[in-house]
Amino acid sequence: MAKWGQGDPRWIVEEREDGTNVNNWHWTERDATSWSKGKLCELLVGIAVENEAGRCEISELKQVEGEASCSSRKGKLIFFYEWNIKLGWKGIIKESGAKHKGLIEIPNLSEENEVDDTEVNVSKKKGDGNILKDLMKTAGTAKVRKALGDYLKALKTEFTMGMILPTKAMATQELTVKRKLSETTLQIQASSPVALGVRIPTVALHMTELFDTAIEQLYRIFTVKDLVQKFSKSPAVLEAEKGRKFQMFDGNITGEYVELLTNKKIVMKWRCRNWPEEHYAIVALNFVPTLGQTELQLDCKGVPVCEEENMKFCWQKQHFEEIQGLLQLITLNG
Repeated sequence: MAKWGQGDPRWIVEEREDGTNVNNWHWTERDATSWSKGKLCELLVGIAVENEAGRCEISELKQVEGEASCSSRKGKLIFFYEWNIKLGWKGIIKESGAKHKGLIEIPNLSEENEVDDTEVNVSKKKGDGNILKDLMKTAGTAKVRKALGDYLKALKTEFTMGMILPTKAMATQELTVKRKLSETTLQIQASSPVALGVRIPTVALHMTELFDTAIEQLYRIFTVKDLVQKFSKSPAVLEAEKGRKFQMFDGNITGEYVELLTNKKIVMKWRCRNWPEEHYAIVALNFVPTLGQTELQLDCKGVPVCEEENMKFCWQKQHFEEIQGLLQLITLNG
């Protein structure tokens, strides 16, 4: 029998307080279907191509059927996705002003095929306008394939935040993230004039979650770096003071603290890495006591329209549910 602390390191659990999925050995799986539908809409709708003869644009996502998921085993990520996508496009011939509509069908986007080999079929309603169809079959198809490639990159990076748990190397990685944040802050301060941001369609979100813990404990989970790293399972850089910047989930989430009322309220400027440059949402967290529990009320304004489902997923799955799990471990450990 191996002595304590010796043997296969995959089974040694004392390095983490919670002993959860040590060294990323155990199998975990995350459903990416809902997130993928929102991401595909964001990347595909609005694609436009133009030449001297006409202009075309993908105007709507008519159908997206299928599923996607990501699994983690032995520190490796395994992806599954299979999609049947139909898009509507519209175009105008410059010389005559004639308008035409058509479809783009992607019958099998899956891990079995490379993006460049993925079938993309372009069709048009009856009548003239084949010049627009040809434009979509050439330049349009190229842009569609690029967007599909961007979706797969996001699936393998943005969606998988927190799936690979931190190990001993996390301290080194954290220092690197902190250094980059400091460099970025200095660059922003040195630049002039200050960027004004971009104007994009946005939505507001309201979510609530009930936690079986005291207000003080829940507030600490959002403001103490060690606790943030535990529920996010990734390095974080933060100092919960007004005007201070923060990074979470390996830098995929960044922002700034706008207001902090201890055990009552946190207001933040908040953005995902893939959002338009300089665009921030305003996230307000209100902590409300309810009969021995705490209700967290989330109000968020300024979320890009195509990021609505992703934002809901991020807070429900990667914040609320992970915090619920952390609270259970804290309770078990006394």
